[in-house]
Amino acid sequence: MIEAQRVDFIAVPVQDRERAARFYEDTLGLHRNPNSTATWVEFETGNVTLALVDPPSAGQPFVPLPFGSIVIRVPDVAAAKAKLQEAGVEFIGETWDSGVCHGAVFTDSEGNGLAVHHRYAPYLDGTLP
Repeated sequence: MIEAQRVDFIAVPVQDRERAARFYEDTLGLHRNPNSTATWVEFETGNVTLALVDPPSAGQPFVPLPFGSIVIRVPDVAAAKAKLQEAGVEFIGETWDSGVCHGAVFTDSEGNGLAVHHRYAPYLDGTLP
């Protein structure tokens, strides 16, 4: 067994790195890592880095991440959804509610499945996230 310490980054497949970078920076408002280069662009979310990768450059086909693969915690799902819709983001279906959390699913400029999400129920130990 390995000793997993945490997830450092998620590779987000893109077809057009600049278009995707504009989406993550301008539309979502994420902060670009200042160590990003022309061929390795990263965005910070507070607990994990999103790295925009070009699969064909590694000999792999482009395949977008499936429905709801990257779920971004926000303080207010309705407000985040409204801001994203104003920016032209189209959501898939309605806002969902699981009884523990709620969220809304959309895709990025490359077709990767994302969601905005908020947990409103406490963890089992009684603390709030």
